[in-house]
Order: sequence, then structure tokens, then C-alpha cells
Amino acid sequence: MTKPVAIPKPRQPVLARPSDTFARLTPLAWTSGLIFIVALLAASFLLAGYFVVYWLTADMDFMVVYSALLLNDGQPAFFPHPAYFTVLGVKLWFQVLHHLNLLDTYSLSRMPPASDRLAFDAAMTSVIRAARVVAWMTATSFVLVFAGLARWLVRDWRVATLATFAFAFSGGVEFHMRVLRSEMIAGCLIIFALMILIAVSRRPTIWRPLAIAAAAMLCALGLENKIHAILLIAALPLLILPFGGPASASTEFWSNSARAWLATLTMALVAGLLLRATLPLIALGLDPTTAMPSLHPLLLGKFGVYQLGLLAWIGAGMLTFAVVWRVCLAETFAAIFAVIAGASLGLLALLIEYNPSNVVVVLNPIEEMMTFADQSAASAIDSGNPFAAIGLFLSGVASVLQRYTFVLFASPRPTVFLTWLIIPGIVYAWRRGERQTATQSALLMLCAIAVDSLGIRRGLKVEYFIFTDPLIIIAGMVLLVQMNDLRFHKWAYPISATLVALHIGVSQAEPVRMVTARRGPERICEWNQHYLPLLPMPWCELPAKRP
Repeated sequence: MTKPVAIPKPRQPVLARPSDTFARLTPLAWTSGLIFIVALLAASFLLAGYFVVYWLTADMDFMVVYSALLLNDGQPAFFPHPAYFTVLGVKLWFQVLHHLNLLDTYSLSRMPPASDRLAFDAAMTSVIRAARVVAWMTATSFVLVFAGLARWLVRDWRVATLATFAFAFSGGVEFHMRVLRSEMIAGCLIIFALMILIAVSRRPTIWRPLAIAAAAMLCALGLENKIHAILLIAALPLLILPFGGPASASTEFWSNSARAWLATLTMALVAGLLLRATLPLIALGLDPTTAMPSLHPLLLGKFGVYQLGLLAWIGAGMLTFAVVWRVCLAETFAAIFAVIAGASLGLLALLIEYNPSNVVVVLNPIEEMMTFADQSAASAIDSGNPFAAIGLFLSGVASVLQRYTFVLFASPRPTVFLTWLIIPGIVYAWRRGERQTATQSALLMLCAIAVDSLGIRRGLKVEYFIFTDPLIIIAGMVLLVQMNDLRFHKWAYPISATLVALHIGVSQAEPVRMVTARRGPERICEWNQHYLPLLPMPWCELPAKRP
């Protein structure tokens, strides 16, 4: 009897599993990746920043250091931006270093006279380098905070790592990491507020009003460091609206009328107490004729007109979000009171180192900004012709779009390469039915373009990138999360690897230019009498040097 012979089944072809681009771009774990990013930042700072001659980045290094030295002598200091927390941070850092016997010249009275060139150069080198450490620590800390908030926004840690990398090596962070400027703290605090608001708008909790209060406080603190932050603050109500969803409705706690209204009443009392404490500051800001008589109201010959409009705009945005995404009335009012409480608490920070001029410029930001506007912008505003202002804005938009191409206008801004993918990505998301995702990213991009267009009036300098680079990065992050399948496309890795290489290379262009710059300190004589009246420079004739 013959046995049947088993015929082997034909082997099925093994399909190659598509490679995960994100996994290839993030070979390190989350924590190890952050350590690697921080180490790269430190290396970049030491190689092209810390050891640069002290007068090379005098604007604004000298202004900030001068203000800190004045404060440590017990003298008042004011800078128009006003760089409030930047100056305070440097002041406190100088005190710490002096207490540890690491810095002798921690106040202006200890500065050697400019007539003793060697001693003056040595003292200025020590204080400028000490202050640059503050800039590096601030930038590094903000990169880590951005990483934590990015991880809160998205569940995929690889996407959060890529976003953190893009932020850490953006043109704004790379510049501010080695130069003392007011934009870094201001821009980052507003962006952190935006990220908090996006997170709590998607996933509501019992504590959502407290998170909103924290965001409002961050906005106030950011405005106190750079008045230009008012532009981002005004955009927040519109940016947050599309991030809601069916899950944004209030939690069960806020549906319980008794407990919910008790919490709302408590928030109202806290807001009332904090607002009452800020009334003297608000009164000073609305009547600045004594503190800053040179300041002129922007609208209707009165101070406070557009400020009330901004408050109404924020309130309308909150009410619209509540209606569209079914937020309970009790939580809505609690959130409104939370905004009042958070903003008031942030405003009270001006009492840490009180100066009436700081209060005035913070509460009248656009009036102060107009004093630095170019002639064309000032003429358009003074003429009262809205078409002139619109024309200037549209010309700014055209100039920004030209810069975003990089080909038509090169700049040390690596995030422009992200726009090459984000803008087509928005169109692709819309066509495949991801309408809300496309709207979210589109609004973030439009806000970045609008803010940059206003910055064109002052040349859209690299220091202003910190306001809009994070918006572009968040727009890309939103698209990546929702279109997760693209990470397995065959062209995903070569395109992404090319962008990473471009990002790193372009981000170091400005630091390299700073290190290789060949110019003397004589240009400082153009403004030192105005900003440094008590600190004569050896190479300037005025102010007169003391013996």
C-alpha cells in the first residue's frame, strides 16, 4: 500500500514591513533624546556664544546688564521693552555669583572707570559672560518646558521629540540662547499659554478653570517682558476655537449645580480680590500723563479704548467656545473669573521691582510700540486712513511669503523648511476629510504670517522669530498626529532626513556669523548716551569718563 506524499504548500511572499520614519529619526528614548538635545545646545552655546568678545552683541546685552547693575545699586532702571523679567533674572544671578565670590562687579558702583581700559574690559567681560549664562539657562529651561507641554498635547512621544528638536534648533531659540533679549521670555510664555489652552480644550477636567487662570497669568507675565506679545495674546481666542470637540463638554462636576456654582463663586471672590489689588496699577496705566507724558493715546484721544476692546474680544471668544462645544454655564463663568484672577496676579508681579514707567508701557503696549515704528507705519496710523494701514499690512504679507520660500529671500530661519510640508499638508488633510485638523493648522500658520507681517516694519529681525516659530512647529505637530500613516510612506524618511540636516545647518548660520563678524565697538556710541548714561565706554567720547 503506497503512502500519499505530502505536497508542500507554496511559500507566500514575505512583504517587507514599511519602515517607520519617526522611529529612524528618533533612535533614542524620550529622556535620552532630551538629554542629547540639551547637550547639543550647550555645545553650540560654548562654541559660538559664551566666549565671544563682550561688546559684539551689545544690543541688548549692554542694556540688560546696565539695568541689572543699576538695580543692584538700589537705583531705578527702566527699559522701554521693558525686559522686566530678563533684567530681574540677571540682577538676581549677579547677586548669587557675588555671594559665592564668583563675580566682583555685580553693581554699577563696582565697575572700574572707562579710563582704565584693561580693568574695564575685564569687568565687562565677566558680567557679560555671567549674563550670557542666564540666556542659555533660560533657553534650555524653556526647551524642556516646551517638551513637557508637547508630550501633554500628543500621545506619540516620537512626534513630541521631533517637535522639541525643531523648537530647540529654531532660529529664535538659537539666537536668544546666546544674546540677552526680551523676546525669549515673552514669546515662550505666550506659546506655553497657548499649549495649555489647547490641551484643556481637548480633554476637560475639573481643574480646567485653574489651567485657564495659569494661561492668563503667563500671558500677563509675557507682556511684561515684551510688549509685542500683545499681538499673540489677541490671537488666542481665535486659535483655540477649532481645538474643541465632542469631548470638550464639561465634566460631571460642572453639571452638578450646587457644587459647580459654589466653585464659581469662590473663583469670583478670588478674582475680585486680585483685581482690587491691581486697581492702582490699572489707574496709573490709564492715566500715564505723570509717569510718561510723552506717550499719546492711540484711539479717540483716550487711553484704554483698544484695551477694553481686547477684553471684550477675549470674553466673546470664551463664550463662543462654550456655546459651540457645550461647556456648562457654571464652568464658563468660572473660566472668565479665572482669566481675571490669573491676569491680575500676573500684573501684580510688576510690584516685585516697581517702576511706574513699566506699568504704563505694559498697559499701553501699542502706544509704546508706535514710538519705535518706521516712518511709513507711523504715517499710516496718524493719517487715520485704514486703507493705508491695510496696504502696509498686505505688503508685509507678501514680504513674509517671500521669506518663507527661502529661495527668494534667504534667512537664518530653519522653520521655513517646515512650511514647505505644512502648507501642502493642510491641503492634503482637507481633501481627505480631516477638516478640523486642516483648520487648526491653517489658523496657526495664518497667525504666524500675520504676526511676521507686522514685524516686517522693523525688518523681521531674527530676534522676532521666537514669537512665530513655535506656531509653525505646533501646526506641523497637529498634522503629524492626525496623518500618522504618512510616516510609513517610502519618501517620508529621505525628505525628513533632508529637512533635519537643513534645520541644523541653517540654525547655526547666525551663531557662526556672530563668531566670524569683523567689526569694532564704535557703533555703540550711537546709542550709549541714551541707554547707558552712567556707564561711559572707553571708545566713546560721551558721556565723559570719570578718572
